[in-house]
Amino acid sequence: MSTKNDHSNGDLTTFKRVLAVKAAHQDELLTKTNVLGIGIGYHQSDDEHSESIALIVLVREKKPLTELDSHDILPNQIDGVPVVVRAVGSIRAHG
Repeated sequence: MSTKNDHSNGDLTTFKRVLAVKAAHQDELLTKTNVLGIGIGYHQSDDEHSESIALIVLVREKKPLTELDSHDILPNQIDGVPVVVRAVGSIRAHG
């Protein structure tokens, strides 16, 4: 039987693994055209929410694969961690 603490420890272990994958691949991902940032969050789409933790790749806009160079295509997963692409538009510093 799983307790809340067991679930929390599992989440922490998963988060640490995803954090390590992010650290190992962030520099390479940021070289891709259109990629603005990398984060960690829950895997979700417009109509679904999942409890699985994923790498979140922030892009200016989503483009069809046919419009991307092979170097700029993002994988569906890295080292077993799901990759979710989210379009965020242009990001500007305000101050």
